[in-house]
Amino acid sequence: MLSRLARTLVPAVGHLRVTADPGASLAPGSLLVANHTSMADPAIVLAALERLGVRPVVMATAGLWRIPLLGGLLTRGGHIPVHRGDRRAAEALDLAAAALDAGRLVLVYGEGRLPTRRDAAEQAPEAFRSGVARLVERTGAPIVPVGQAGARRVTSGSVAKQLAGLATAPLRRPELHVHVGAPLAAGGSGHRAVRTQRAHAAVTAAWRRAAGHLGEEAALAA
Repeated sequence: MLSRLARTLVPAVGHLRVTADPGASLAPGSLLVANHTSMADPAIVLAALERLGVRPVVMATAGLWRIPLLGGLLTRGGHIPVHRGDRRAAEALDLAAAALDAGRLVLVYGEGRLPTRRDAAEQAPEAFRSGVARLVERTGAPIVPVGQAGARRVTSGSVAKQLAGLATAPLRRPELHVHVGAPLAAGGSGHRAVRTQRAHAAVTAAWRRAAGHLGEEAALAA
């Protein structure tokens, strides 16, 4: 339901395009890793994946479950709350591993947080946390890098700016782009930090492809 809702609502706030590498594959049991730049990008990524026939389980901050209506949708969809800085944080990895083992696709944001910049310009993915590598170690799931650009044109900055951006987006209809990269095989040895770096590099490359379609030259040069 959440994916269908995103596919319905996102076209109302912007023009979404979706591309993929020739070798891109969204096989069952894949770990989808996306860059996180805006409160709007989860809906944008879900809408893009819905176009490709994929409805993943999403790992998201537990605070979203406290929002009326949205919390119910997340629960019914089997999505996974992440309790940061809490002893329950490990439960999220257990639930994600079980979903991957069952053949579900799981969407995770490797950075685990939003950037602090205030303007609407693009920003390269920040350093990843270890959760992605730990899931790959436990499940052997392939990593599918997902790069999105343009979400900051919908909402970014202070709370007031985010609300204003969301309110005016249907009139501005900003360009949005999601690019799906070729999967990274889980096989082979490697330290957790190396796996994390490989995932970060792949998502950064996918983000650059998406940002390039939007003409974000300043971001690409950073």
